[in-house]
Amino acid sequence: MIKVLVVDDDFMVARIHVGYVGRVPGFTVVGTAHGGRSAIAAVEDLRPDLVLLDVYMADMSGLDVLHHLRGLAHPVDILMITAANDMDTVRAALRAGVVNYLVKPFTAAELTERLDQYAQSRRRLAVAGPAVQEDIDRLFGGTNRGAALPKGLSTATCALVADALRTNGGDLSAAETAAATGLSRVSARRYLEYLCATGQAELRPRYGTAGRPEHRYRWAV
Repeated sequence: MIKVLVVDDDFMVARIHVGYVGRVPGFTVVGTAHGGRSAIAAVEDLRPDLVLLDVYMADMSGLDVLHHLRGLAHPVDILMITAANDMDTVRAALRAGVVNYLVKPFTAAELTERLDQYAQSRRRLAVAGPAVQEDIDRLFGGTNRGAALPKGLSTATCALVADALRTNGGDLSAAETAAATGLSRVSARRYLEYLCATGQAELRPRYGTAGRPEHRYRWAV
């Protein structure tokens, strides 16, 4: 069983998340915490495999908790579950090595999907012997629906672009995506085209009064 600690400062929300996790085969909730400091203490005491971590808490930010947990001798994986959808927070979480990032509100099915992905990654890592590149690509999210990332594209950067589209709520141009992620316009367009090719994004031309239509992209998953 994969041991899970649920961290959320809202007691009712934490209870709902506990219920979600409890319905996923192979996972068990070993505890809950409702603040940053209590989360750190619970990790040290309960030794969970996975922490579902909120960002907005009264005593300290979930990002501060995340960085503190990275310094512990006991390794623990982090899945961010939060209303924080600004790209600075998403980038900080990715750089700190979270296994996934789920924006509230979400459904039980969406959390189940992330937990299943995490369980699959754990099983792949448990296999003895050398890994082939295909296995490593799967672990780092480099494949989607059977399509590998093209040469020169980064899985972490692709996740940033995907999150920019997913959290925007509308459509973005390549220039707007570049501004949101800190990429060049050319790089942003390459990632957007890849997301379209794999069915994760949609291209929506916007026709003006003259000239070629503006290419705009929208999250499709």
